[in-house]
Amino acid sequence: MWILLACGSAFFAGLTAVLAKLGIRHTDSTVATALRTIVVLAAAWLMVLIVGSQDQVARIDGRTFVFLVLSGLATGASWLCYFRALQLGDVSRVVPVDKLSTVLTVILAVLLLGESLTRVG
Repeated sequence: MWILLACGSAFFAGLTAVLAKLGIRHTDSTVATALRTIVVLAAAWLMVLIVGSQDQVARIDGRTFVFLVLSGLATGASWLCYFRALQLGDVSRVVPVDKLSTVLTVILAVLLLGESLTRVG
């Protein structure tokens, strides 16, 4: 199941880049990122309510909360950089550089999480 979800993520990430480029043609990339963040926030909380997991919020411990906040800050920084890069450059050039995050993620997972390098499958 995880592989199907990962493929879905890749598809929507590709679609996001093209739609973002269309959306930032006539507005500041920072404003576009803020608007997009509001939409993501609303959709994420709607999903929490739909699946009924809102009671989980009260169970989040301090360490988990800190890591989720740091992850959110990293996501925000990534989105701000990404949207500005899309505004300044071609999607076909920005996206391949952005996808270097895949290699960096694998390296960080090995170094920080102790994961091993294995083949998919």
